[in-house]
Amino acid sequence: NSVTQFYKCHVSSQMCLLPNIIDQEINPHVDQWEAEGTFPAHKIFKILGSAGFLGVNKPVEYGGLGLDFSYSVAVSEELGNIRCGGIPMAIGVQTDMATPALARFGSAELKEEFLLPSILGDKVACLGVSEVGAGSDVSSILTKAVRKGDEYVINGGKMWTTNGTQADWICLLANTSDAAPHRNKSLICLPMTLPGVHIARKIDKLGMWSSDTAEVFFDDVRVPCKNIIGQEGMGFTYQMLQFQEERLWAVANIVTMMDNIIQETIQYTRQRKIFKQPVLYHQSVNFRLAELQTEVELLRSLLYRATALYIKGNDVTKLASMAKLKGGRLAREVGDSCLQYWGGMGFTSDVLVSRFYRDSRLLSIGGGADEVMLGIICKYMDTLPKK
Repeated sequence: NSVTQFYKCHVSSQMCLLPNIIDQEINPHVDQWEAEGTFPAHKIFKILGSAGFLGVNKPVEYGGLGLDFSYSVAVSEELGNIRCGGIPMAIGVQTDMATPALARFGSAELKEEFLLPSILGDKVACLGVSEVGAGSDVSSILTKAVRKGDEYVINGGKMWTTNGTQADWICLLANTSDAAPHRNKSLICLPMTLPGVHIARKIDKLGMWSSDTAEVFFDDVRVPCKNIIGQEGMGFTYQMLQFQEERLWAVANIVTMMDNIIQETIQYTRQRKIFKQPVLYHQSVNFRLAELQTEVELLRSLLYRATALYIKGNDVTKLASMAKLKGGRLAREVGDSCLQYWGGMGFTSDVLVSRFYRDSRLLSIGGGADEVMLGIICKYMDTLPKK
């Protein structure tokens, strides 16, 4: 309809602004933020929110552009031009990991309080799912929210919380009953300023240095029952739906990063000489780069196919899992192979390829490890033993 066409034209024109924002507001400061172990999320998110990039597929009435998920994929691809992995990941948490369930199932009141300011960039969001003893196995979380009158009293802790030290609110997964593990969980919007919320530490990581990652504890934190997203007990299901968008978003982001790493490697190896000729001209090098670029293109096709099916309302859990599995493993291949061709320079922190080598390793772990992706794929292929 005409409204949809208007917003499609609007976001198309807005997309032209994103490279400028990256080049002017982000990339010049990446090295500093990597060294500091954090970046100014409120400042950067406000810039992105004002330009319309934090809610392209969110409802118009709450500040979004009301477009389909393919536009979010397009934004993720463009964010892959940021010269580190931590900042795009932090943005992705805000747009496609902590807010999809809220946008789809949350009450009007919750959307007004949490979704609207997150889309505008006035609030920073984080996602509270993983725990010390429950990462990929979401059903095993122990954090509890016990109902007392009109409030939930929350006790427990969350680990690997991206944006955790700066976040204004957390989309928290907690056990709200003693029912079966897949039916006893709920997603709750919880302000991080409430009494009893403790940021235990900022975690020192192998990569993703500029993204602050927190361990958070909840000690008798009281939150209104109205802060629950959708129906009580449906949190596991809602989170599985959020994972679909998270995994596709992550693949879109890494595809652009791999393109950039391959291109920078081509440029460097064309200049670097060994045995009296550029490294690039050795057949083992240019053939390997050709193979890697081919694999990246195949992954991009899988991503686009899954996205096209998803926006038509199909369950793409299998394809999203395949894409994430392949994305994580291919990123490791690209990082390792390209770093080798940089020689000693690749082993320094002065070049993008070494940062990519560190940062991209997370894709095979976060949001569901490779082994979990394989288990999901096997389930959809019906190859698992019958119980």
